[in-house]
Amino acid sequence: MSPSKKTLSKNMNKNELTYLALGDSYTIGEGVQPSENYPHQLVSIMEQYEYDFDSPKIIATTGWTTDELQKGISAAKIEGNTYDLVTLLIGVNNQYRGRSVDNFKEEFSELLDQAIVFAGGDKTRVIVISIPDWGVTAFASQQNVDQQKVAEEITAYNTAKQQISHSKGVHYLDITQEYRQIGAYPENQAADGLHPSGRIYSSWAERLADLVREEIRF
Repeated sequence: MSPSKKTLSKNMNKNELTYLALGDSYTIGEGVQPSENYPHQLVSIMEQYEYDFDSPKIIATTGWTTDELQKGISAAKIEGNTYDLVTLLIGVNNQYRGRSVDNFKEEFSELLDQAIVFAGGDKTRVIVISIPDWGVTAFASQQNVDQQKVAEEITAYNTAKQQISHSKGVHYLDITQEYRQIGAYPENQAADGLHPSGRIYSSWAERLADLVREEIRF
C-alpha cells in the first residue's frame, strides 16, 4: 500500500522531526528489543509516509510513577528543548503501589503541562496514552490478583487522565479497551508474562501513526 499524498504535510527543507516519549516500562518496551517498543515502531511507520523523524528521545524507566518521571525529566537536563511530537504514558505504577487517584491527578497534570512546554506550547502535538490493564496478564493470574479490582482502579486512573487531557486540549488515545480483549493471549505478552509483546506495541504504534497523520500538521 503506497502512502497517501495528503499525508505529506512536512516541509521537505525542514530538519528531521523530533519526538519525545515520556513514560515507564510500557514506553521503553520492557521485555522486547528497543526496535519493538512503540516509540521506535512509530518512527518506522511514519517513515513509510515520508515523515522524516529522528530517533525518539525516550525518558522512561520500568517501575516509574508520576513523581519519579518528573525526577527523570529533571535528570535528563532537557529543559529548554522543544520537540515536534510528545507522547505521555504513565500511571500504572501509581495504581500498582496503591496511590490515590487524587494524588495522581495532581502529578499527572503537572507532567502534562511539562509535555506541552516540550511541544513548544503546541497542544495539538501532545498525545496522552491510556494505561493498559495489567490485570489480564499471566503474571496477574499467577499472583492471584483481584482482576476486577485492578480493572476498576485502572479505569478510574484513565478517566482522570482523559478528563485532564481534554481540559488541556491535547490528544488522548485509548489503548486499554483493545488491550483488555487481546492482552491475555500468550503471543501478546513478553517473556515475563506481564509486559506486552512487540505485537501489542505494533498495534499502539499503528494507532498513534493514524492519529499523527490525521490530526497533526508539522
